[in-house]
Amino acid sequence: MTSATAEPEVSPVDYAKAPINASLTKADKIEFLRQLYVIRNFERVALKNYNEGKMGGFLHLYIGQESVAVGTCSLMGENDHVITAYRDHGHALAVGMGMNECMAELFGKATGCSKGKGGSMHFFAPDKNYWGGHGIVAGQTPLGLGLAFATKYKGLQGSCLAFLGDGAVNQGVYYECLNLASLWNLPIVYIIENNRYSMGTSLERSSAFKNCLAGRADGFGIVWDIANGEDIYEVRAKTWTAMQRAHNESRPTVLEIDTYRHYGHSVADAKHKGGYRTAEEIEKYKIQHDPVLVWRRRMIEEGVVTAEEADAIDKQTRAEATASVKFAEESPDPTVESIQEDVYFEVDRQTEAGRTGRHFFND
Repeated sequence: MTSATAEPEVSPVDYAKAPINASLTKADKIEFLRQLYVIRNFERVALKNYNEGKMGGFLHLYIGQESVAVGTCSLMGENDHVITAYRDHGHALAVGMGMNECMAELFGKATGCSKGKGGSMHFFAPDKNYWGGHGIVAGQTPLGLGLAFATKYKGLQGSCLAFLGDGAVNQGVYYECLNLASLWNLPIVYIIENNRYSMGTSLERSSAFKNCLAGRADGFGIVWDIANGEDIYEVRAKTWTAMQRAHNESRPTVLEIDTYRHYGHSVADAKHKGGYRTAEEIEKYKIQHDPVLVWRRRMIEEGVVTAEEADAIDKQTRAEATASVKFAEESPDPTVESIQEDVYFEVDRQTEAGRTGRHFFND
């Protein structure tokens, strides 16, 4: 295995020939390019409006990591689920959420995906098996385990893709989850998006490891692997292998995907450039390892699109992102009364437990 801190290398394996990728149509590949631009341009427009004071709370941008969400979420089937941390915009858009509902949520509007109550860190779309957006570091890891448990309990052939960052792997709850996942044979894929920095601390200073973070799974008898996050073909091939293990064997996997964020941990992270990492390092990744440019070049080389067609996709998604701001600005604010809604499932639906308050206790 290669070091998790090493610069991504061109793999000697042509993952485009992997069965899960060999079956891709031209339309499929163009759709991946469109999704990459959707995420990139959504985030750019969100940053602009945040800086103009139109949003409150936090904003954790996914720029630079787009191919991870696009590659993994493209493999989801009817019984596959996704749960992630606070850098959740990319995953939300990749599973099919619309820019309007996502931008409105950033603006705190009633038309937002969480009715304006969640904000940047709490996008949700249960109808798409997308279970958030969670602000507590590693807090999503046991919830993802619960989704995997439920899938198996119901006898469904599916899995849960649970995303976490390289900083979250040092939280104790993550290892409790690995222990149960292995003991109970649960169909979960823990995907570590290793962008090299947990907030402002480099991987080398925050984590003790031999070769990579995923290798810690050895202690629990769990299969693990590493993928180059700028190559959608490789991301899909290795994620699909893990998902097949979950579907057919009900066994967990830890997949570490090397990636890089172009901006700070959040918009409030002013020291990310020239502080804990150099401006030269950031520029190198923007120029040499930008996942949008990497896939765009690959598609042009394969004859899937022309440069002009790729530019048109970029332009169209920029317009869609701009239009989503107009939608958000014109949307109504949540009502004062709505603060008491969507708190407890039972109360909202006025079940017997919700009416009597005896959901957890017997007479």
